Amino acid sequence: MHVARRTDAVLLLVALVWGSSYLAAKTATEALPVLVVLFARYAISALACGALLASRRRRRRWARAEVRVGSLLGVTQAAVLVVETYGVAHTSAANAGLIISLTIVLTPLLDRTGSRRLPWTFFLAAGLCVVAVGLLASSTGLHAPRLGDVLVLAAAVVRAGHVALVGRLTAGRPMDPLHLTTAQTLVGSALFLPLAVTRLPGLVHRGAATWAELIYLALFCSVFAFLAQTWAVQGTSASRASLLLGTEPIWAVAVGISVGGERLTLWAALGAVLMIAGTSWGQTVERTHRTAPRTPSASGADTAPQGVDTGAGLGADPAEHTLPARG
Repeated sequence: MHVARRTDAVLLLVALVWGSSYLAAKTATEALPVLVVLFARYAISALACGALLASRRRRRRWARAEVRVGSLLGVTQAAVLVVETYGVAHTSAANAGLIISLTIVLTPLLDRTGSRRLPWTFFLAAGLCVVAVGLLASSTGLHAPRLGDVLVLAAAVVRAGHVALVGRLTAGRPMDPLHLTTAQTLVGSALFLPLAVTRLPGLVHRGAATWAELIYLALFCSVFAFLAQTWAVQGTSASRASLLLGTEPIWAVAVGISVGGERLTLWAALGAVLMIAGTSWGQTVERTHRTAPRTPSASGADTAPQGVDTGAGLGADPAEHTLPARG
């Protein structure tokens, strides 16, 4: 297979895996308490990361910054997953996958400082997403939002803050992605162990299906997806990677309906369409806005056009912020 096609296939696979994670998490929480599911997911991920580190031919020394940043991000990532998983347990996998995609438009709002303002079209796209959330939350008629939808919406806000923090802490600092991932999984395991320890005996006696879901969440939705994304984005443009990874909510709906037996009402289907359109539009506006060329000011210094962000993204390449946010 041509290298470009292989890269595209890997990115689509990552989007599919992430989209399917909501149904896997929902099914797992029907068999086990949420905190046990989270501890198992983190513990299995930590073991896998440890195995990957041990299998490296060339060992890299851990930098203090990697331990410090990884530990802090482990706390914020745990906060994202606990709110998100509780939310998934109380709503449909399709709704969860769609509402969490709000992170795409929320992250730029939290990652802007000073006088750098986003264009008005971005806020129109964000408004479209708000309407979509309303349609998804009241898909069976006018009523108060379900607890799960509210929790997933909160998770989208927390995740946006987490991604903005990743950008601030890692910008301009060369850090090993596997070291950061390992640190986060170890911190998450330590945080959830005391909360889940009294119910761990029930985990041992669960059937093969539940264990398969936990292993899938840990190895595929966490370790594989992160490392595969890191590898793939190095071989393609950020815009193309963003387009392919942005299909995650579509996969969430497809898996929820085809595998989970969920169904969308007419209003929920309209909300799904608006959510996908709004997040895609907002992502495109933000990317164009941020990468616009600078214009010289009257003093001779280079300045960005009004509202253009010149700050660093998630890493050395500012275009990395165009990638869909994932905790």
